[in-house]
Amino acid sequence: LQTRMQSLQPDPKAQYRSVYEALKKIVLTEGFWRPLRGINVTMLGAGPAHAMYFACYEKMKKSLSDTIQHGGNSHLANGIAGSVATLLHDAVMNPAEVVKQRMQMFNSPYKSVLACIRTVQKTEGFGAFYRSYTTQLTMNVPFQAIHFITYEFMQEQINPHREYNPQSHIVSGAIAGAVAAAATTPLDVCKTLLNTQENMALSSVNISGHLSGMVNAFKTVYQLGGISGYFRGVQARVIYQMPSTAIAWSVYEFFKYFLTKHKLEKRT
Repeated sequence: LQTRMQSLQPDPKAQYRSVYEALKKIVLTEGFWRPLRGINVTMLGAGPAHAMYFACYEKMKKSLSDTIQHGGNSHLANGIAGSVATLLHDAVMNPAEVVKQRMQMFNSPYKSVLACIRTVQKTEGFGAFYRSYTTQLTMNVPFQAIHFITYEFMQEQINPHREYNPQSHIVSGAIAGAVAAAATTPLDVCKTLLNTQENMALSSVNISGHLSGMVNAFKTVYQLGGISGYFRGVQARVIYQMPSTAIAWSVYEFFKYFLTKHKLEKRT
């Protein structure tokens, strides 16, 4: 839904006024499973990407907190650790995101994930899978900084003793995801444009060939949609991120608690 709603010059059959209308129209005209197209490639990359992400975050957070605040909870350390962990996460997820978004576009010519990978590699080269990597990082550094700082701040407010409390992890994760998602929507719109390379949109503002980077994409979005163009799909983005970050944090905190408890039991 987010990819479709961020399209700058959509096909007349793929114009939507709201998230609900978009979902209803896609299901009725393109089938029940259409909104989930390309999810298999995302699931394939998500496992190793998140494992590296949380392992790096936990290690860096502890090291930096010890340095900055002598073992205390430093928001600066949380922000930096989350941002650095993103470098590893996005190196795995960026190609998966490119494939997923191309398969979700209206009238996508790709029959399968493998067909999409082969066609993109053949026609645009390997670099196409990382064309939006710098934009992704530029977006995710502030996103993860806001995300982790907000999560840790919310934990301080509703779970000050930092015990395992599923409700507090879900609420904190959802709020952190929503705040970070809304703040970084303009960069996400630029990333979608770079990933999908909408030919109609480019030709309408006399841009030939491919967009080369974020600055170019930023100008194009403004030319096509003005200021409001930067916030296209903000509802879909927030709705998508809230359960995503809530689930990620609750699962992470559960396994952290489970493994720590198991380790302590073995020692005693």
